[in-house]
Amino acid sequence: MRAWQLHQQGWGVRLIAEALDASPAAVSGWLATARQRGPEALRSRPHPGAPARLTAEQKRLVVDFLWHGPEAYGFRGEVWTCARVAKTLEEELDVSYSKSQVSRILKELGWPPQVPIARAIQRDEEEIERWQRETWPELKRQAHRQRRAVIFVDEAGFYLLPGVVRTSAPRGLTPVIYAWQTRDHLSVMGGVTPEGKVYTLARQESLNGMHSIEFLAHLLRQAGERLLVIWDRSPIHRRAEITKFIEGVGRKKLWVEHLPPYAPDLSPVEWLWRRLKRVEMRNLVCLDPEELHQQFHLATNRVRRKPELVQAFFGSAGLEL
Repeated sequence: MRAWQLHQQGWGVRLIAEALDASPAAVSGWLATARQRGPEALRSRPHPGAPARLTAEQKRLVVDFLWHGPEAYGFRGEVWTCARVAKTLEEELDVSYSKSQVSRILKELGWPPQVPIARAIQRDEEEIERWQRETWPELKRQAHRQRRAVIFVDEAGFYLLPGVVRTSAPRGLTPVIYAWQTRDHLSVMGGVTPEGKVYTLARQESLNGMHSIEFLAHLLRQAGERLLVIWDRSPIHRRAEITKFIEGVGRKKLWVEHLPPYAPDLSPVEWLWRRLKRVEMRNLVCLDPEELHQQFHLATNRVRRKPELVQAFFGSAGLEL
């Protein structure tokens, strides 16, 4: 229609094509159609296609089916797949759909495919919510009154092959990556603060209680002499040597609190690990632990330069600053 309007104003085919980023042949075709059958012939007339097999009311029912969960329909595990949804629609609404059709319907309803978060069955959701709502604000107030630096501490492992690998490949041909199967890895203990600071201790061996003591001593030197350390109930945090070290330092300098059991997502450090593995070090393949060690420190330094990003990890953990 715009091409026809410009033609009526005296524009030539080539100028119209250049202005509309179209080919001269396409513009000539549009103008010929308008001259022969009138400008209205240029309006699009999409084919309506076959009538929908699900009414608007039935589509709203599909969402209700999904909220009941797969196990309510006899499937094992809380995972909805297109095949399971197709079978549920056939049973409930007597409508047969292919998996690809179900996929389009789910996206239309706002239920796209997502990677689920694994949670331990032993979690006490009420205790976790209470920790977020009551314990964490009280710890912040006490730390502020006592002028303590708050540090969340956690551990992780980094391997020679990245956790996230993606590569382009011909459609239908799954790429294969050949790699040495090795247990060589980098064990890391890390800490983050509400101010956006990051502290790490990396070793090319499995961490133990003595490494926890080493890291606590490192924090006392670098983060201040009055600390509130919050970590989980990992065995390496509950060694007798650690208890003895904490008692020797004294609660005035080092105050340690624990997260609720089975709640790693409450620790902002967990989100630091995700950032390093899925963003900073994605698709990174290291030849040996030394190179992995170097790349880890480079990635950590990139995050250290973004304190606002580290502070966002607290929000991701559901902890208000």
